[in-house]
Amino acid sequence: MSYDLKITGGTIVDGTGAARYLGDLGIKDGRIVAMGGAPAEAQRTIDATGRIVAPGFVDIHTHYDAQVLWDPLVSCSPWHGVTTIVMGNCGFSVAPTRPEHRDLIMRTLENVEGMSVDALRAGLGDWGFETFPEYLDALDANGCAVNMAAMIGHTALRMYVLGEEATEREATEEEIARQRELVTEALEAGALGFATSRANTHVGYEGRPVPSRLATSEEIIEIAQALGDVGGIMQATQGRGLSHDEFARVAETTGANVSWTALLASTVGPGSHLKDVEKAHALAERGLPVFPQVAVQPVQFEMSWKAPFIYEGMRVFQPVAQSDIDGRKAYYADRDWREQFKEKAGNGGKIGDRWARTEITWFPPDPAMEGKNVQELADELGQDPVDVMLDMALDADLDMRIVQDVVNHDRNEIDELLHDPTTVIGLSDAGAHASQLCDAKYSTEFLSTFVRERKSFDIEQAVHMLTQRPAKVFGIEDRGTLRDGGWADVVVFDMENVGHEGKRRVYDLPAGADRLVSDAKGIDAVVVNGTVIRQNGEDSVSADSALPGKLLRHGKA
Repeated sequence: MSYDLKITGGTIVDGTGAARYLGDLGIKDGRIVAMGGAPAEAQRTIDATGRIVAPGFVDIHTHYDAQVLWDPLVSCSPWHGVTTIVMGNCGFSVAPTRPEHRDLIMRTLENVEGMSVDALRAGLGDWGFETFPEYLDALDANGCAVNMAAMIGHTALRMYVLGEEATEREATEEEIARQRELVTEALEAGALGFATSRANTHVGYEGRPVPSRLATSEEIIEIAQALGDVGGIMQATQGRGLSHDEFARVAETTGANVSWTALLASTVGPGSHLKDVEKAHALAERGLPVFPQVAVQPVQFEMSWKAPFIYEGMRVFQPVAQSDIDGRKAYYADRDWREQFKEKAGNGGKIGDRWARTEITWFPPDPAMEGKNVQELADELGQDPVDVMLDMALDADLDMRIVQDVVNHDRNEIDELLHDPTTVIGLSDAGAHASQLCDAKYSTEFLSTFVRERKSFDIEQAVHMLTQRPAKVFGIEDRGTLRDGGWADVVVFDMENVGHEGKRRVYDLPAGADRLVSDAKGIDAVVVNGTVIRQNGEDSVSADSALPGKLLRHGKA
């Protein structure tokens, strides 16, 4: 027997946590047919001498729901070794959506995903689906470079059942029952689970809360009962009325895994994560399958004052979010409004320390200001940083950008969270906040920072945390490990050089819209179901070619 592909001379780390060993992989018809020794000839050979050969990384928290339909290469996740993505997180799926609600869903995504409506309209075209089963079929037909799994999202679901009133009121018993029916239908068609959010940072069109934020705890728990009937996972972004007690009730009543976002360091100061850690441990001691997602890097947003996503969850910003550009300028210039903002975000405010972690990245009136730290600049001028920022924004006609480390900036605390037995690596947000961040680099950041530099984990632990661990939590079978007979999702990387190049802004979205991307370093090859999709930093497949990724349907994933 000859192989389609052979990877030779590498250090194999199989994803289970077992010890590494030198060996070869033989791959045929998309599956691994030889491990350790692979003596037969191959049509294609990759020399992995001095490299790690590992399962492809499994990213459980992406937002490629729309992008995958026009960018089946889902850049830039595969650049960083990801071979399986989970979509629909935070309740932001694009199905089910009635034709008359498409614009409302796109306007919601514009705000929460940082992608312009023009880009979404151009990219989605005539959509070609309405129900969630139809969306799954569209994914299947469209193809993808990597494996895909999708959850049905509560925001689209609620809009489908309640219409525009989904952003205004609670659901009736009949509407809740209908939502549960639709979730059951989606799960039976292959949805991986159900996702929702009560986070106050999730603000949609016209400054309205996204529909899932209007749901009561009872609505969410009742809809989630479909998971007990059919199986699947619940992903939830916590907020008022949706936290540990509700996660416990879902896990107890359905038996389903619950994964919530996000257990982050430095939310309101040192040690602020410990209360959530204690609650996570209490649920684990009760035997409940509740898994907090943790991020491996600071949550760092780049924003303009035209679309101040970072602050839109604050009550003082609600009227700003509901205003057009001229209205926003008027608020920014208003001294009384500024004083209200300063109470929270100025010196002495609850989040005022963020200005010391904020830099100006783009300021057309005076490019010399770019790269300056906002707090240091305010100190030099003897002004409050709020006044400095808003005066500059008005001088630039709001065409300026800042980048801010919002939370999760203490790497010692991140290290603690990564070591916690209840947690799972997540919250890459790949595909989300496209113009504001690019955390699709989470895998290379984790390997470079916490394995090579800090030596917090050995390579076996680290690979397990990026592969089998998230796959198991999300019920994704037959992915996340290298084994004889298993699907050949493989990443080959150089542990001495793996990392990323930071972020750069490109204008390659539909309608010429912008986004941030991050180039990887030290990723030699990425293989999906036996097909090399990237090698030496270049794509080996194209969007119009036959793509190897599979839709991982619930019950068959």
